[in-house]
Amino acid sequence: MRLRNLAFVLGAAGVATLAYGAVVEARTLVLERRTLALPSWPERLRGYRIALLSDFHIGSRLSVDITRRAIAMALDEEPDAVVIAGDFVQVWRHESPWLLGECLEPLLMMEGNVIAVPGNHDYNHGDPEFLRMICDELNIKLLRNEVWKHAGINWVGIDSGTEQRADPVGAMAQTSSGPCIAVWHEPDLVDYLPVGCSLQLSGHSHGGQFRFPGGFTPMYTKHGRKYPRGFYPDAPTPLYVSRGIGTTFVPSRFLCPPEVTILTLVPDDQFAV
Repeated sequence: MRLRNLAFVLGAAGVATLAYGAVVEARTLVLERRTLALPSWPERLRGYRIALLSDFHIGSRLSVDITRRAIAMALDEEPDAVVIAGDFVQVWRHESPWLLGECLEPLLMMEGNVIAVPGNHDYNHGDPEFLRMICDELNIKLLRNEVWKHAGINWVGIDSGTEQRADPVGAMAQTSSGPCIAVWHEPDLVDYLPVGCSLQLSGHSHGGQFRFPGGFTPMYTKHGRKYPRGFYPDAPTPLYVSRGIGTTFVPSRFLCPPEVTILTLVPDDQFAV
């Protein structure tokens, strides 16, 4: 009887946690402002500001609503660039291009200062080339193992490693003089990024999506376990991982709210020459 009662209590607590996470936390955007001191960041770009967005997982009307709010929040900060680190869609459906257009259209205000890469979900029942057509219409630079030299920065966009489409060596071979920022959906793959970048920006992990007191995080994604959330200055390349905007598996979060990130990049003065 005691075991039955315990099982009932635990089950009820689990249902309550999922319900709270779906109704409240998964809809509560948090604006994270971080200043990152980078050893190889040039003085001339001190104070460069990036709005990092990731993991929209667009499919439902709820995902459309929170994505639109996240983009509005990012634009209100007037960043120098917006970076979208993959997983635009949950799964490709007939209506996906229209939903994406509805969400992403305000990014036209950035006048071409938007960089994006595909995530693994952008291969789900479709192809990231669908994204390229949408991004081209909205002046968003989608990079798939490509480099774009813009604003004095080599933006190194690497395709999904989970889908075995990544070519970090080939991408880095395209860089020229000046600082480099890598955008790669899966954070753990920073361990395979060739040297030369000042920073890698990632998503994918959703921060674990559920966190409990004591740091217990029961749900991780492949290639999103070692570096699940936040800034890792001591990774092989300094790495920032967003908790993302949407959800996966279940439309709920706990102690791990969705984030819009404003990163201010400065040189690490202790490494100044």
